[in-house]
Amino acid sequence: MKRKLTLAPDMPAYNKTDAHPSTFLLIGIPGLEASHIWISIPFCIIYLLALLGNFSILFVIKTDHTLYEPMYLLLCMLAVAHLIVCTTAIPKLLSVFWFDDGEIRFEACLTQVFLIHSCSTMESGFFLAMAFDRYVAICHPLRHSMILTHTVIRKIGLAIVLRGTVLLSPHPFLLRWLPYCKTNIISHTYCEFMALIKIACAETKIHRAYSLIVAFLTGGVDFILIICSYILILHTVFHLPSKDARLKTLGTCGSHVLVIMVSYTPAFFSFLTHRFGHHVAPHVHIFVANIYLLIPPMVNPIIYGVRTKKIRDRFLKVFSFSKPLN
Repeated sequence: MKRKLTLAPDMPAYNKTDAHPSTFLLIGIPGLEASHIWISIPFCIIYLLALLGNFSILFVIKTDHTLYEPMYLLLCMLAVAHLIVCTTAIPKLLSVFWFDDGEIRFEACLTQVFLIHSCSTMESGFFLAMAFDRYVAICHPLRHSMILTHTVIRKIGLAIVLRGTVLLSPHPFLLRWLPYCKTNIISHTYCEFMALIKIACAETKIHRAYSLIVAFLTGGVDFILIICSYILILHTVFHLPSKDARLKTLGTCGSHVLVIMVSYTPAFFSFLTHRFGHHVAPHVHIFVANIYLLIPPMVNPIIYGVRTKKIRDRFLKVFSFSKPLN
């Protein structure tokens, strides 16, 4: 299938039709077009594993009332956000790689921008909530069940969803108001806020500033608070009387720390590269941006499934044909 590239002339004046193309064209990873088929194989496998892992986490926790604890309820919310993020982007990405079908309608592109960015923001909020849960469980263990009740967890989850929705809702409107009179070609595998900003033929300082402020108020502040929570946790742990107690307590935080490292590292790289990494090759940046959407949703269920005994035992009980575990 041959791509149809739609280029509009660079004119000082333009009408509404010129300013808002009916479709955009995603070209995939620029410079690696010849390797799209080969890249798509691991991407597809990782996506399928992400679906399997997150749906398994949801099923296991849903079917076992003993797992209705704050950490596991927050893990369910995180799994839902992971599923929305990767399913919003990856099917279209695979369509680009497999069928050379990069055409996406203008409205669908804006919807993709909103869902990816808002749900990524929600993921960050759930990481912070999980860090708070670990802080309360370790620093105030006797009050954990009184502080983090099911009602409180529901309110925290709702607040995180509302924060992501409210702060990211302006993004598609800001993009809709911009003119795209030069080209409709997006050098990316999915519609991303900064990728669209780069092809707009208008002043975008306000748009960039708003995006930067939102990123700091969500991911930036969340990460700072997570670090603060773990400083307090470490302070408490190192005052425990025995080495075994310290190791056991730190072990309860291991899964969460690994998940944070896996999720935040490519996220920060992608964010900083978009705004300040002008010398980073485009294919490197876009490849990492895809890793950010794919790897955390696949790895997080594995980390929690392997390192969390309750989930591991329940998973074996549900999915094993052997004698149920006691």
